[in-house]
Amino acid sequence: MLFTPYTLKSIRFRNRIACSPMCQYSAVDGLANPWHQGHYTSQARGGSALVVVEATAVSPEGRITPACLGLWNDAQAESLTPVIAAIKAAGAVAGIQIGHAGRKASANRPWEGDDHMPEGDPRGWQTIAPSAVAFGANLPRVPREMSKADINRVRQDFVAAAKRARDLGIEFLMLHFSHGYLAQNFFSTWSNQRHDEYGGSPENRRRFLLETFEAVRQVWPEHLPLCVRLGMVEFDGNDDTTLAESIELAQRFKQLGLDFLDISMGFSTPTAKIPWGPAFLEPIAARALKETGLPGSTTWNISTPELAEHLVSTGIVNMVMIGRPLLANPHWPYAAAKKLGVEKPDWVLPAPYAHWLERYHGA
Repeated sequence: MLFTPYTLKSIRFRNRIACSPMCQYSAVDGLANPWHQGHYTSQARGGSALVVVEATAVSPEGRITPACLGLWNDAQAESLTPVIAAIKAAGAVAGIQIGHAGRKASANRPWEGDDHMPEGDPRGWQTIAPSAVAFGANLPRVPREMSKADINRVRQDFVAAAKRARDLGIEFLMLHFSHGYLAQNFFSTWSNQRHDEYGGSPENRRRFLLETFEAVRQVWPEHLPLCVRLGMVEFDGNDDTTLAESIELAQRFKQLGLDFLDISMGFSTPTAKIPWGPAFLEPIAARALKETGLPGSTTWNISTPELAEHLVSTGIVNMVMIGRPLLANPHWPYAAAKKLGVEKPDWVLPAPYAHWLERYHGA
């Protein structure tokens, strides 16, 4: 099943393997460069059906680090043009994840500390969030509480980025509503302490997410898949309540036109007790996708072909989002096909490249 085609809206995926969006922290002024060109070209040539470009900021203050990609101006869109063309040329579907880092923004790159840049650092900036509540631990910078004008502006930033993605020819749009970034900041009680219509009750806490989704839905082509990556649980001891609220939110997204749900987690508190292990989000994905009736995927610790095959063949997910294994080996889909006994996977590569790949792996 992992190597059977899958159709969503007007898009046909050659198999069920997606390259999950993974930050490269290699941009300058939000612009893509030869690093991104090489990285995404290799991922598409390696056999993944869907290649989702990393978390791309909808505004300057929405970047996680100064080295993150952006899509808030036309120059950034132009820099992504050859990247998207290369993904498509290799037979993969070109996707992108757009988002805003919220209170986790203005951070150093992982290998430079993975913490907030100190106050006064000229590379940093003032972070914003629904409430003036810091994440804590290594991200202690207190964000400025967003005004109604901020909320309206960021919503329109998402819309503008979605339009640029559409005009670039991107075929799969993912909204980053998880991992402790801005949308999750609104939804989570760990970060949202507002007392207006954007805080308090579940209805209020999901308002920003629903309004932003609905605004993007209006400009994203109906025939192309629109996806949300949602943090379904926090692993903070309140997961039954959070999961129920998340499923209700996903059902609301569905009513507004959501096509595909990617199951992830919240990362809203450094005290979370995450049960790291192979495909540990499997039961959460199974419940969420069954109760919403949405097609979807999940990620995190899906590292073996057998595990990926299990998730798809049992109907738990429609696709698997593969992360670190594809960083280690962009040809992981090819190796997975060989491991599962699929002699002729359903993808086509340029003849010289396919010949080299067969000889390389055969040796």
